[in-house]
Amino acid sequence: MSPPVRPAAAGAIGLVLARPAHLLSVEPFFMEFIGGIEERLARLDMSVLLHIVADQRAELDTYRRWAARGLVDAVAVVNLTVGDERPGVLSELGLPAVLVGSWDGQPPAACVRTDDAAPVHEALEHLLGLGHRRVARVSGPASLLHTHRRTAALDEGCRAAGAEPPVVVEGDYSAESGAELTAALLRRPHAPTAVLYDNDVMAVAGLQAAADLGVSVPAQVSLVAWDDSTQCRLSSPPLTTMSVDVHQYGAAVAESVLEAAGGGPVADRRSPPARITPRGSTARPGVHAAV
Repeated sequence: MSPPVRPAAAGAIGLVLARPAHLLSVEPFFMEFIGGIEERLARLDMSVLLHIVADQRAELDTYRRWAARGLVDAVAVVNLTVGDERPGVLSELGLPAVLVGSWDGQPPAACVRTDDAAPVHEALEHLLGLGHRRVARVSGPASLLHTHRRTAALDEGCRAAGAEPPVVVEGDYSAESGAELTAALLRRPHAPTAVLYDNDVMAVAGLQAAADLGVSVPAQVSLVAWDDSTQCRLSSPPLTTMSVDVHQYGAAVAESVLEAAGGGPVADRRSPPARITPRGSTARPGVHAAV
C-alpha cells in the first residue's frame, strides 16, 4: 500500500514529548535540546511544533493528526522504547522522521545515534579509580532503550573490574523518585559507596536525601549525575556529572530532520559524546573531596 500524499510544506518540524508536563519546568535537558533545534530552524524561518502528551498512544494519535492536516514537514522522535511502534506508524503515514538515539529495529529509519555504553564505562572508571566497589544506579524508566543499554554497560563494567554486581533501581526522572530511591539505597545493610543517576533532577534530590539521613557526600557516598546543569554546579557540594553539549545535540537533530523533510538522504550523525566532569560530590570512600 502506497503512503498517503502529504500536503504542501508546512514550515514546521514536529516534536512530541510523552512525559509529565511538570518535569519540563525543572529538567533543563529538553529546553536546551529544543533550543538547539530552534536555532538551526530559525535560519530557514521554520519553527518547532511542540506537543506534550501523557503517553505513547497519545503521541501516535498526534502523528496521525499532523500527517492528515499537513501541519509538519517532518518529526523528531525522542525516548525510543523497547518494541517501539512509532517508527512503523510514521512509515505507514509517510511522515518523514528522524529517531533521536540508536535504532536497530524495524523498519529501518534515519537516526542521530548515541553511544549509551561509553559514558557509563567512563563514569564507572572514575568511581573505580577512586576505590569504589559497591556502585548503585538510579535509572530512568526501564522501557527506554538507552536505559537498557546503560544498565548492560554498568553490569559489564562492574563484572570486568571484579566489583560487586551493581544495584539498579528504576526512577522516573522526577525529584520525588530520586529522593525516595536514594534514601532506600542508603538504608540498605550494605549501602553503596557510589550512586550514578540517569538525570540531574534525581541526583540533586538524592543529594538532599543523603543530607536528610545524615549521610555525608562525598565522605560516605559519592554521587554522579547524568547531564550537567546549573542545579548540579550550584549544589553543595557541586555534583560530578556526565556532561554533554545538549544544545549541539539539538542542532545535529535539526540538520537530520531538515534533510528528511527535504526528501533526500539523511547523513549519518551522532550525538556529542558525554564526558565526566569531576566535582566535589565524588572522592575516595571515606575521604572528603575538595570543592
